[in-house]
Amino acid sequence: MKPSNSCTRRHFLKTALVAGTGPLILRSSLFATEVAPSKQVTLGFIGLGAQGRGLLGNCLGRKEVRVLAVCDVDTTRRNLAKQAVERHYAQATKAGEYKGCDTYGDYRDLLARKDIDAVVIATPDHWHAGTSIAAAKAGKDIYCEKPMAHTVLEGRAMVNAARAHQRIFQVGSMQRSMSEFRAACELVRNGVLGKVAKVEACVWGPPIPCDLPAEPDEPGLNWDMWLGPAPMRPFNSALSPRGECDHFPDWRHYREYGSGGVGDWGAHHFDIVQWALGYDAGGPEQFFLPEKPGANFGVHWRYDNGTVVTHLDGNGITFYGDKGKLYVNRGKFQLWLDDKLKAETMDSYAALLKELLPGNAVRLYHSNDQISDWLKCLQTRQLPICDVETGQRSATICNLVNQVYFNGKGCRWDPKTEQFLDGTGAASWLTREYRAPWQLAG
Repeated sequence: MKPSNSCTRRHFLKTALVAGTGPLILRSSLFATEVAPSKQVTLGFIGLGAQGRGLLGNCLGRKEVRVLAVCDVDTTRRNLAKQAVERHYAQATKAGEYKGCDTYGDYRDLLARKDIDAVVIATPDHWHAGTSIAAAKAGKDIYCEKPMAHTVLEGRAMVNAARAHQRIFQVGSMQRSMSEFRAACELVRNGVLGKVAKVEACVWGPPIPCDLPAEPDEPGLNWDMWLGPAPMRPFNSALSPRGECDHFPDWRHYREYGSGGVGDWGAHHFDIVQWALGYDAGGPEQFFLPEKPGANFGVHWRYDNGTVVTHLDGNGITFYGDKGKLYVNRGKFQLWLDDKLKAETMDSYAALLKELLPGNAVRLYHSNDQISDWLKCLQTRQLPICDVETGQRSATICNLVNQVYFNGKGCRWDPKTEQFLDGTGAASWLTREYRAPWQLAG
């Protein structure tokens, strides 16, 4: 996403007159007890709401990284983040005082810095494409929160940018780094359940058009920049809570900025279904309406192997095979074989893997932590556990499921070309309108 006029676009890669763009000079002893500055990954953070602050705290505790800059359209958030960073490094180095974290209200100014290796993006969904594509073009590696893309075309543009600029791009679908989900996927992949004909993926429903009332603008928040490519509308604090202890915002519930429960949790659970069935580079071939017209649950989709996945209310995933059934969720794992309960606790499934998997079993990418995996891959330049292409495929399911709900129509889909077949679907389902001067940049 980029401004469509040169007056705004000129801000994208400013190389001068931006505070703190020069290299950060550190005493050689400053990080002597940890990792030498020359060997650390330098990070910038874009988006510092509840999720962004959680990711920032995660990275601050790691010796192999150094946070140089934070960016948010909210002055309060970015200043609090700066204080947290500098307080942490001052305490960690016993320096008494540390001044080395710069703040930005515009992500383009942060990306212009040559001394930042990678960025962590935790903006609302409608900003994921714009910030990620710009980061790839600026030569930054990327960690982007899920759901990766707000539309199918945005996701493909993000993949193309990452590949064109040879960037390591990790999507924050963290369940791939949880052992219970990896175990479930390995059992399905190796046929322990037999042929899996049905899957129930339980997450909450689709988003709605934003209908929040207008509230007075608040000083210190660049509301126009928060909206960015989304339609202009008055400020409402539910979309962007202010202050140090703000809760998770409500923007996820609204189509203009988020993708509802279908995208928020679907980006986790639908992603695990893709992993278990072996479709990380593909996807379903047909989407169907719920049996009950107008329902917010019940959309289902079918893969070319015949497996049908149904979106239901609740939280968790159940795989149904002709030899057994498996339920998995965070901290929960239950396996039935031949109608007998084989495992019902987290402690029991590890032994089951040894018992049930053959010696030549398919074993999946092993990661115990999404951020650690990304940082490792920044060094090795290998694809991470949830690479941008994988994230695109899972986000596509979220986007298309929502479109079926929005439009009351099923569709046939070609996952290879990412196009609708036989006149089903519509080109408008794959994109969205962008408020001037913003537009999607491939």
